[in-house]
Amino acid sequence: MPKPPFFRPATLLVIALFCGAGLPGSARAAAFPPLNQPASTERHPGKFVWADLFTTDPVAATKFYTGLFGWTASTIAQNGQAYTVFSNGGRAMAGLAPRSTSTAKRPSRWIAYLAVTDLPAVLQRATKAGGQIRAEARTFPKRGTQAIIADNEGSPVGLLQSTSGDSADDEPLPGDWNWFELFVKQPHVATIYYDQVIGYESAPDFRTERKDDFLLSSGGLARAGVAPLPDREDAKPGWLGVVRVASIDEAVARAVKLGGEVLVAPHAAAFESRFAIIADPTGGTVGLVEYVDNANPANRP
Repeated sequence: MPKPPFFRPATLLVIALFCGAGLPGSARAAAFPPLNQPASTERHPGKFVWADLFTTDPVAATKFYTGLFGWTASTIAQNGQAYTVFSNGGRAMAGLAPRSTSTAKRPSRWIAYLAVTDLPAVLQRATKAGGQIRAEARTFPKRGTQAIIADNEGSPVGLLQSTSGDSADDEPLPGDWNWFELFVKQPHVATIYYDQVIGYESAPDFRTERKDDFLLSSGGLARAGVAPLPDREDAKPGWLGVVRVASIDEAVARAVKLGGEVLVAPHAAAFESRFAIIADPTGGTVGLVEYVDNANPANRP
């Protein structure tokens, strides 16, 4: 089975990523843009197709991510609220929603969204498998129907049934989301949950020395990884999104200059890659990966 790019970051500092992370109940309704323009006929259930940053400081977060990745930002105003759309090379690929400082346990948090084809059925399976619905299903005319759930260890993840199809399984470009990794206390239990809820075909990842590393696959491609948390009292489970960059050293230097913090310094990883983890000035956490060749091992001769 072909596998897309994969990393195993050092987990020593993963604790810092998920301690005390909170989640807003729901973002205000907005005229979200379609996921794909023009619309696609492709459907890839289980693929991560979007991510939202919920933050108490939209101005600082927007300045950071546009400066770091070269994303462009456009703001949609509705009912006194603002929703920012981040685009990479003209392609919308992430959003930013303000959250109240009075309810935030942590200033900012990224929530990634999985593609689904039957959202009501997925929500039903999620609660039956021990998960919770954090944001009820809502339909937006151009975007589709979306919701946020928490898995059986409390890690939030979004669900999106797009009305414009799913994005193609193309090579991630610099500035695109490249991979998503779930850190949990019980990786084997988590894989069973996501298999039941999303319909993944999970399997152990034999490329690592640990026996509790797993890959979540759909449509013949690995979509995400599952790894164990360090055995520490303050460790909290959660998803980490990783963005591809052209030069990780330059990206890390820009992140620091823009007020960010390096949580895991750049280091060698799988597939001739280098990997790092940073936090933005508002508390949002992302991974960075640089590939010497192309990002998808399945495309290599």
